Amino acid sequence: MKKGDFIELEYTGKVKDMDFVFDTTSEKEAKENNIHDARASYDPVIICIGQNHVIKGLDEQLEGKELGKKYHIELSPEQGFGKKNAKLIQLVATSKFIKQKINPMPGLQVNIDGMMGMIRTVSGGRTLVDFNHPLAGKELIYNFKINKIIKDDEEKLNALLKLQLNLKDIKADIKEGNAAVSLNIKQNLPKPIEEKLTEHIKELIPSIKKIEFKAIHAKAKENKLPEKPKENKS
Repeated sequence: MKKGDFIELEYTGKVKDMDFVFDTTSEKEAKENNIHDARASYDPVIICIGQNHVIKGLDEQLEGKELGKKYHIELSPEQGFGKKNAKLIQLVATSKFIKQKINPMPGLQVNIDGMMGMIRTVSGGRTLVDFNHPLAGKELIYNFKINKIIKDDEEKLNALLKLQLNLKDIKADIKEGNAAVSLNIKQNLPKPIEEKLTEHIKELIPSIKKIEFKAIHAKAKENKLPEKPKENKS
């Protein structure tokens, strides 16, 4: 495996000192470890090596690996979610939560000025909030396997769009280097995002020369049964 290869990957990530599964592509693993989410998809994922589509340390370890072989790796905090940053642990006035009708308590996840954090302690009029990633400072374990290399450009494009846009309902067709992408969204992508995405796609899939994005308005259609003809009772 090398940078730029599109692969189908399955993996399970654990916190080393807790043996706690925090992420997996296996529905069985998710259920066995009580983290199953009925809204989530547990299929193997298609990613491009070297593009940080998975956590940095795992991404780096994919290079040089063999197809179908199971691997077990350990990652330092620097290779995972980073070290704890003391500057991201801040005191917030408890009154700020009260105004938002939030009852602050340890363990509660909160959004403060667009930043997600977790309340650590509540003391009088002050609340200590940790804005570090919940797994910052943790050593991680990953078990993974590369199932196959993706060669089909349409499959690559569909996978890349799902990763970049976080959408499931995407249809992409490629003909003679021209890609037509249909997105189940209510309005067109903003021009700067469309241009940046186009540039990124062309870089990773060189056979694509032109991309056209089309937003499809999702509207529920009623399927009405035809009315039965009225009987003539006369």
